[in-house]
Amino acid sequence: MKVLVAMDGSKYGHWALNWVAKLPLISPPNVTALHVLDSASLQLLPFRTKLEAQREEARAARTLKKATQQLASLKLTGTAREEQGAVAPTILKRAPDRNGLLVVGTKGLNALDRFLLGSVSTKLIEHAPCPVLVVKGEAVPLRRITLATDGSPASAKALEFVLSTFQPDRSTGKGRRAPIHVSVIHVTARRPLAPFEVGITIPWIKQRKLKEKETGQKLVERSAQELIDAGFAAEPLHRQGNPAERIMQVASQQHADLIVMGAKGLGAIDRFLLGSVSTRVVQHAHCAVLVVR
Repeated sequence: MKVLVAMDGSKYGHWALNWVAKLPLISPPNVTALHVLDSASLQLLPFRTKLEAQREEARAARTLKKATQQLASLKLTGTAREEQGAVAPTILKRAPDRNGLLVVGTKGLNALDRFLLGSVSTKLIEHAPCPVLVVKGEAVPLRRITLATDGSPASAKALEFVLSTFQPDRSTGKGRRAPIHVSVIHVTARRPLAPFEVGITIPWIKQRKLKEKETGQKLVERSAQELIDAGFAAEPLHRQGNPAERIMQVASQQHADLIVMGAKGLGAIDRFLLGSVSTRVVQHAHCAVLVVR
C-alpha cells in the first residue's frame, strides 16, 4: 500500500508517521513523508522579510531530516521529500490512488498558519482520491474501532477497507493475540417532514420510522457478521438523532481509537439537511478519523 504522510514540522506530522507504523496493516506500507513549503502564503504576506523566508526554508530542512530519521527508527520503507506550492493542492497532487492512504494531522503549526491556509485536513477529506486518516493524538495500538454505515456506496467501501486492509487481531504481548473490536453503528436521522408529508396521518409516519429502524438494524447486523466472519469482534448498534453527534457519542462510550466512515451519505437531500457528517466528525471527534471514498 502506498501511503502519503503530510509533514509540517509540528507534533501532528510526527504523530501521523507514528500512526502509519502502529496501524495493523495486512501488507507493509511504502511511505512518502511530504513537506510542503508554502510559497503561496509567503507571497500573500509582504511583511515577511527575507530572513523570515530563510527561517521557513531552514524549518523545512529540519522537518525533512527528522522525517528521514523517524522513518528509519520506525523501520518503515519510504522517503522524505519537499515540494513548494499551496499546501492542500500540492498534497492532493501527490496523493495515492484509491488503493492508497493519505495521513494528515488535524492541525498545523500555529493559529496564523491555520487562518491563512484554511483547514487543510477538511480540504483533503473532501477532495482526495484515496482514504484519508486524520490524526489527533499520539499513535496507539488499534484495539477498538467505531465503523459508521448508512447503506451508501461510500460506507460500503469503509467496511471493505477495514476488511481488506487491517489485520483482524492484535498482539497483546507474550505471543498472545486478541481480536480488534468494531462497533458498527447506523444512525436514523431525525429530519423535518418533506412537503408531501405535511398533513399525513401520524400512524403512517410511525410506520415509516419503524421501517427505517428495521432497515438500519439489518444493515448493521449484516456488516457486523461480515467482520466476525473475518476474525474481528463486532457488535451492531442502531441509534436515532443527529448522525455526527451519535457517531461521536458511541466512539466516546466505546473508548474507540479510530472512527471509520464514508466520505458521503446516501443522497444530496440528506447532506443538505444534515450537513457534511464526515467533516463534522473529523472536526470534533476526540479520536483519529478515517474517511473512505
